[in-house]
Amino acid sequence: MKLDGSVALVTGSSSGIGAATAIALADRGCRVAITWTNNEKPGIQILERCQAKGVEAMLVHLDVTDDSECRAVVGAIVKKWGSLGVLVNSAGITHHCAMEDLEGLNAEDFLEIYRVNVVGAFQITRAATPHLRANSIAHVVNVASMAALNGRGSSIAYSASKGAMVTMTKSLARALGPEVRVNAICPGLVKGRWLEKSFGVDSYENRMRLSQRKNTLKTIPTPEDVADMIVSLIQGFDLTTGDSVIIDGGAHLGVAGLASTKRK
Repeated sequence: MKLDGSVALVTGSSSGIGAATAIALADRGCRVAITWTNNEKPGIQILERCQAKGVEAMLVHLDVTDDSECRAVVGAIVKKWGSLGVLVNSAGITHHCAMEDLEGLNAEDFLEIYRVNVVGAFQITRAATPHLRANSIAHVVNVASMAALNGRGSSIAYSASKGAMVTMTKSLARALGPEVRVNAICPGLVKGRWLEKSFGVDSYENRMRLSQRKNTLKTIPTPEDVADMIVSLIQGFDLTTGDSVIIDGGAHLGVAGLASTKRK
């Protein structure tokens, strides 16, 4: 897919992977709609960084749990630029709770996470679908997680929601093909404020060092690494849809590697 001159909407793009993706798309000549939900200031900074690439960009408030707002935002983008060819669903939330603490989460915790991570991604995709289909080539990328595949992560509710996102990716790929490709990306640990906030500064630094030593490639992805993978999926892999791509520095190989060592 040719990105120069295309129009992209990146949800959750005022920070983290979403922000890095918006900048990476702008760097390739894509007009980008950046969204914020709770804090506009970081979004303004990402807007300015995208505009500094010499492309048009816009900043809009978006709560993906509000279907009417999803439809209004897509409408505003199409009104401004006339089309929409790329959607990256990066908006996401979690609640931190140890996996073994089954009393630590209630039904509302699950529902809140699902409203954003699953229902929200569905709603904005549904709103965008008529305009995506109007393009000769279009692509949706869902930012899932390795938690979807290994059941680990910040909480059972989060892991379950990302598992649902991976399954929804397959369903949407069936529903939207052949005009629209739909794929997911599954990052493992990613450097940045999301994990630093999750673990606390000291625990974060220790966890990063330990994980880097254990990872097959001896490195931990950054948001920019993940963004580059997302852009690669959009620009190439023309015959790939309904798939989930892992980016974790080879961390998912760790258990197998340890098992092989023990057998020796």
